[in-house]
Amino acid sequence: MKKIIATILMTVIIMTACFSATGCKNNNSTTKFTVGVCQLTQHAALDQATQGFVDALKAELGDSVEIEIQNASGDTNVCNTIVGNFVSKGVDLIMANATPALQAAYSATTEIPILGTSITEYGVALGTTLTNGVVGGNVSGTSDLAPLDEQADMILEFMPDVTTVGIVYCSAEANSAYQVAEVKKHLESKGVTVKEFPFADSNDISAVVTAACAECEALYIPTDNTAASCAETIGNVVRELKVPVFAGEENTAKGCGVASLTISYYDLGVTTGKMAAKILKGEADVSTMKVEYAPATKKYNKEMCEAMGLTVPAGYEEMN
Repeated sequence: MKKIIATILMTVIIMTACFSATGCKNNNSTTKFTVGVCQLTQHAALDQATQGFVDALKAELGDSVEIEIQNASGDTNVCNTIVGNFVSKGVDLIMANATPALQAAYSATTEIPILGTSITEYGVALGTTLTNGVVGGNVSGTSDLAPLDEQADMILEFMPDVTTVGIVYCSAEANSAYQVAEVKKHLESKGVTVKEFPFADSNDISAVVTAACAECEALYIPTDNTAASCAETIGNVVRELKVPVFAGEENTAKGCGVASLTISYYDLGVTTGKMAAKILKGEADVSTMKVEYAPATKKYNKEMCEAMGLTVPAGYEEMN
């Protein structure tokens, strides 16, 4: 009898300890997860990725997950503050939307699982090398990278006689510099002269785009968060000067471009949300999860094509 009583008491003690410890969150009947989302800035692509993430995670976990969304309004220092607060609160997972948010999270914790989204190239963003598509450590996520050689070829499909292309991008975004180098290399291999026009922040983008238009027949804008948030400003300049823009993602092209080889950022967010659910439910280990990609589609902006007098090649879908 004493052995039975002792066994019962020990079981009660273990269960009590389990329910009070964070390490027992895999018991789904009592689980309440907290997820922190750090989004670099507010623009359509990032907004869609965050919404897709939230919708997918809620669909998987319902009321058992609490999601806190914070927007850094384009300030990388604010990203550091947001992520630092998440770490202090002991959230179960951090979703970092855009490269500066991922870099902030990567610097802030090696323990809490981190998933990135809207990240072009994880190796460049984090200064590391992926192994078979795996970042390793506590980081994984999804990439918004569409094939850069095909993006460059878009320009030649619309403008086969083009001789000079300007690339406009934010010098503060590491992934933009990576895209610039790849697109430049491909265009130069086709005999096109490429000029780079970096800008530091949104304050000088109008002047930089104006200078680029004066020297080039067409412009290319990579998947660049600062440029995307200033798409309308860029559009006003290029409409007046009649210089077409080709963009790395659809939402930038809607504001200022004629075409884009683009992905669905909402679908990208959904994929990220499903990855998060697997991690939280203990079905996957972030350290072994491969970075996932989305299929790309060629799309054109009808209004801009007409304004620039360009004929749309076969194989392009009209943007909605």
